[in-house]
Amino acid sequence: MTPTRRPRLLPGSGGQPVPGVIAVTGAAGPAGRALVRALLARMSETSGSGPAPLRVIAIDSAERIERLVLPAPVKHPEPTPELAPEPGLEYSAEEIDPDPPVTADPGSDGAPTDEGATSSSIPDTTSTAEERPRRRSYLPAGLSARLEPKPKDPKPKPSVPELGIVPGTDTGVDWRPADISSPDVVTALDSADVVIHLATADDLAESVTGSASDRRLRAVRAAQAVSMAAAAVGARRLVAVTSAMVLGARPDNPVPLADDATCRAEPDEGQVGDLLEVERVLERIPRVHPGLAFTLLRPAALVGPGVDTAVTRHFEAPRLLVLRGTGTQWQFCHVDDLSAAIWTAITRGLDGSLTVGAAGSLDESQVETISGMRRLEVPAGLAFSTAERLNRVGVLNTPASELAYVVHPWVIGSAGLLAAGWEAQQDNESCLKGLLDDQRRRRATPSGRRVGGRDAAMGAAGAAVALLGTAAIVRQARSRQSKRRRSTLEP
Repeated sequence: MTPTRRPRLLPGSGGQPVPGVIAVTGAAGPAGRALVRALLARMSETSGSGPAPLRVIAIDSAERIERLVLPAPVKHPEPTPELAPEPGLEYSAEEIDPDPPVTADPGSDGAPTDEGATSSSIPDTTSTAEERPRRRSYLPAGLSARLEPKPKDPKPKPSVPELGIVPGTDTGVDWRPADISSPDVVTALDSADVVIHLATADDLAESVTGSASDRRLRAVRAAQAVSMAAAAVGARRLVAVTSAMVLGARPDNPVPLADDATCRAEPDEGQVGDLLEVERVLERIPRVHPGLAFTLLRPAALVGPGVDTAVTRHFEAPRLLVLRGTGTQWQFCHVDDLSAAIWTAITRGLDGSLTVGAAGSLDESQVETISGMRRLEVPAGLAFSTAERLNRVGVLNTPASELAYVVHPWVIGSAGLLAAGWEAQQDNESCLKGLLDDQRRRRATPSGRRVGGRDAAMGAAGAAVALLGTAAIVRQARSRQSKRRRSTLEP
C-alpha cells in the first residue's frame, strides 16, 4: 500500500500545496546544479512565512558528487632542455661562479682539512670587488655541487563549479550519494514530497563513455527505480525531464509542435533512443502508481553554464552546417527557464506532457549573424552518408540520425506552461549568445577546446561533418595556391 503524506500549504501560494522537501536525482550534472540553485532561490522566497524551512535533497552517484569537491589535477609543463643530451647521459644546467670563494674549516684557522697539504691565506676580495658575471655550464646530472630542491606544487584549491553549488558548502541542500538506477535509491528519497528526475543528458563527454547498451540499461533502470521509490516514500508528484528531441526533427514538422504531439523520433542507438525507452517506462506511472501525480517536461535544446550536448557542440565546429534545399529553425531552452517551468508545474499541479522552450525560433541567417560563423552548405545525401561512415568506423560515437536535429526543425510551443503563467526569461538570441560565451571561456582554459582532430567528431554529428567539410575547403584552397605559385615560377 502506497503511503500518503499530507501536503503542506504555505501562505501566498494561491491555495496550491507547496512541498517542503524536493528531491532532485541526477543533481551533479550542469542542469542539475542549475536546478538546485534555482530551487534554493525560489524556496527561500516561499519559506519566509511558512511553518518550517524548505530544503532540497540532491541525489547522484558518489563519483559524480566527488567531482564537484575534489580539485582538478594541476598539470605543469615539462621543461624543455636547451641542448640535446648525448645518448645514455643526462645533463642538468646550473649557474657556476668562475671564481668560487674558498671556505675553510671554522676550527683550523684557515687551514685546509686534508692532512699534509700546504696552504696560504687567501684574502677575501669578493666584498669590495665588483661581482663578475656568471656563466652557464652543463654538467652531467649528479655531479653538480649545488642541487636546487624541486619546487613543490602549490596547494590546490577546491574546485568551485560555475553555478555556485558545492556539496558540503552550500546551505539548504542535503547531498546524498546513491545509485539512482538501483532500488536502494528509496533510502535517499526518504521524506521527499516531490521528486524531480533528470533523464536528459547534459554532459555529453560523460554520457558517451562506455557501450550504448549499458548506457540505455542504466537510463531505463533509473526511470524504473526512481518512479517506484517516489511512490514508496509517499511523494505526491514526480516530475521527469527528457527532451523535445523525442518528437523528432523532420522537414515536414509543423512549427510549433504541440505539447501532445506524436513522438516521431527514430529509435536509434543514441541518446534519443534512450529517451524514447525512458518515456515508455514513465508513461505507465499513472496506471501503476495512481496516487503519484506525474508531469513530463520536454525542453528544447538546453543551454547554460557547463551544459554539453550534441546541439551545443555543433557551434564548436569551424562553420555552421547547412544542407542544401533545407532550412532549419533554432530554438533553445535556458536551464533557468527549465527550473522555472518545473516550479510552475509543481505549484500549479500540472499533469501530463509539457514542452519548454523560448518563444519563437531563429533561422539560419540570424544564427549566422549572431554567431559570426560562416556557413558550410553540403548536399543532404553527402552529409548523412559522411556521418554514417564516421559512426561505422568508430570516429563518431553517435548515430547519423542525430544530424537531423541541426538541419531540420523541431520547434515547440510551450502552450501548457504559457497558459499556467510561465514565461521564458531568456529568448533564443540571448541563449545563443550565452552558449557562445560559455564556449569562449572553455576554450580559454588549457584543456577546454574539444574541437580538434578526432575529438571534434566525438558525440556531435553536425560538428563532425562541418569539420570535415571545412578541412576539405582548406585543402582545396591550399592546392589552388600551390598551383598558382608553380605557374608563376614556370618560364
